[in-house]
Parts: sequence; C-alpha cells; structure tokens
Amino acid sequence: MNGGDHHDEIVRLEAQIDELAARIESCRKFILAGRTAVMGGGAGLIAMLAGAIRFDPSVMTLAIAAVLGGIVAAGSNRSTANEARRELSVAETKRKSLIEQIDLRLVPDHGNVE
Repeated sequence: MNGGDHHDEIVRLEAQIDELAARIESCRKFILAGRTAVMGGGAGLIAMLAGAIRFDPSVMTLAIAAVLGGIVAAGSNRSTANEARRELSVAETKRKSLIEQIDLRLVPDHGNVE
C-alpha cells in the first residue's frame, strides 16, 4: 500500500470506529433501560408479595413481563456491545498500524511565533 491507499483505509477505519462507538453507546442505553425494567418489575412483585399493593393478576403479569423483558434486553445488548468493543479494538489497532507505516516528514521550525 502506498500513502494514498493508507489514507483511504485510515479514513474508512475512522468511520468504522465512529459507527462502533455509536453502537456501543446505544447498547449502553438499552442495557440501562433493561436494568430499570428488571428493577421496576421486581419492585412490583415484591410489593405485591409483601401486601403493599393489592394482588392483581394483570399487574403481576406486567411485572413478570418487565423482569423477563429487561433481562433479555440487557443481556442481548451486553453481548452486542462486547462484540462491538472487540471490533473497535481491532479497527483502532489497524488504524494505528497504518498511521505508523506512513512516511511522515517533519516540518522544520522557522522560529517560534508567539
């Protein structure tokens, strides 16, 4: 690869890195939402069992659905985020390697301008 090819590949990798970072952030938000659903559903079930709220089959069904849905959402997004982190690491390593291969020239300092 010559310098132009390196530049094009570096630009492509930087776009991929930005996309992966956005995916990881999105997963983080869904994980948080899933955990919140688990806690809310669990609190509802505990409140029903403790007698703090009147037993209602529809509320119990909703609470169970929130717990199970939250577990699924958090777990699936956690694995997606982990995969994206691995891909991000690979892309950053490739980008760093390509940058190191470019023959950069130092620009001479023609006096300090302050």
